[in-house]
Amino acid sequence: MNRWVPILLLMITAAGGAQAQTFPTPEYFRGIIARPAAADRAPAVEGLRDYVREGKLRLSLADAIRLTLANNTEVRINQLQYEGARFAIGRAYQNVDPVFTASFSSTRSTQPTTDQLAGAATLSNLGQNTNLSFSQGFFTGTRYSINFSGGKSTTNSIFANFNPSITSNLSFNISQPLLRNFGLGPNRAPLVIARRNVQQSRATFEAQIMDSVSQATNRYWDVVQARESLKVVQKSLELAETTYKLDKRKLELGALPPLDIFRSESQVATRRVQVIQAEYSLKRLEDELRRSIGADLDQNVSGLDLDLMEAAEPVGDLLTMDAAAAIGQALRRRPELEALRLQLANDQTSIHLAHNSLKPDLNFTTFYTSNGRGGNAIDTSVTPPVVTSRGGLGDAFDQIGSWDFPTYGFTLRLTLPVKNRVADADLGSALVAQKRSLFTQRQREQAITLEARNAVHQLEEAKLSMGASRIALDLARKNLEAEQRKYELGATTIFFVLDAQNQLAGAEQDFLRSQIGYQRAVTALGRATGGLLDQHQVRVTDIK
Repeated sequence: MNRWVPILLLMITAAGGAQAQTFPTPEYFRGIIARPAAADRAPAVEGLRDYVREGKLRLSLADAIRLTLANNTEVRINQLQYEGARFAIGRAYQNVDPVFTASFSSTRSTQPTTDQLAGAATLSNLGQNTNLSFSQGFFTGTRYSINFSGGKSTTNSIFANFNPSITSNLSFNISQPLLRNFGLGPNRAPLVIARRNVQQSRATFEAQIMDSVSQATNRYWDVVQARESLKVVQKSLELAETTYKLDKRKLELGALPPLDIFRSESQVATRRVQVIQAEYSLKRLEDELRRSIGADLDQNVSGLDLDLMEAAEPVGDLLTMDAAAAIGQALRRRPELEALRLQLANDQTSIHLAHNSLKPDLNFTTFYTSNGRGGNAIDTSVTPPVVTSRGGLGDAFDQIGSWDFPTYGFTLRLTLPVKNRVADADLGSALVAQKRSLFTQRQREQAITLEARNAVHQLEEAKLSMGASRIALDLARKNLEAEQRKYELGATTIFFVLDAQNQLAGAEQDFLRSQIGYQRAVTALGRATGGLLDQHQVRVTDIK
């Protein structure tokens, strides 16, 4: 099996033996894109060779849909857009992610002195500092930090009481906004919006998948119609050739005037042109279907003939649905409306954020620091100075832990803008965006309502057309039989026989169009009511 497994997998469900198309989890997708060997090329097509039978690509409608979901380039691009939406959730945690920082610096200086109190003719100092910090925020707006700093200083000055001297301190800081950005609402808003955006992206992706399934279905029926239409014109050509041969024989026997032979010969030429046109129309539609299922990407499959298993004639009872039920189902299930509802929710959250930005900024900060000292104590009252006690970093840490040398306090800071035009503009923009979304939702509902009503009308028209065209086809066959019988008896001319043949071919084409029209109407109704994916058992999994 090819190392590139399609992102759009088709899984067989146990219930009823039904086939369901599903999209895998992001973990599976990450496993695919993590493979370095395939980073420089697109995934290969999958599953096409499993449908090769006797040198042909044999497909049912379900097979064509399955291969479209697995191999169609547009579907894969849309799926990647859906996958990429989830990373916005991680960005929303930016303000609450813990941060650890560490730094170390070392500075040595040597300089001549001009003052006897400097303690040396040439003063040499070495300073080394270490800083460690850990901070984290919360969705309540609270933020805390723990900071440790330590320093070591060495000098050749005779007046230094500690040499080397070691200082350290450990501090705790907490800050909390009390007005603006206070509480879960404004601080969780980016995360809430990001999650809704993922759901909105899912709804958009579902609508795109529905369009892809509808397109693949219509392309499948396009090929079926073109194939059956070719059979009709081929049959019409055979009838014309049979009539021409008969007339030619009559001409040879002297039973037909010489000028009458041109009528049947002209019909043979005309219908041969129709056959040629139908053949190349079929080739063009087959190429479009190959592109839809990804067959054009595999050189071993792209040249094979298509063997479509579905017949144009509907199987089972004809579908029936009234307009009210179709409209109600469409307004409940169409993913585009779900995406707009999520957008309205985000607009409302943006309005709350804009109101939050108008509040004064009152921030409370408190801190507590414990200080420590260590190093060699030096008596500078004697000459030369002598070390009275020795110490080090451990002494500095002990003093920090004893909390004997604290520093603490708090700060209240109020920022009250006299005029906050940016916040006013943000609020106005949020309100306008909400109104725009409301009108967009109404516009979409109107369009979906009209689409559902038209789909019902299309279905009803297709069913009535099938009934009427079936009757017309039966009458055209009887008319041709009658004209042929009269012609054999000499009661009519060849003109009426050829005209009856054309009428029969037209009636067969009309009946074929009505059958395919019904198949298209079923697809259009499923697309309009939002049930097309369920109809073909396609499922879009959520990103976790």
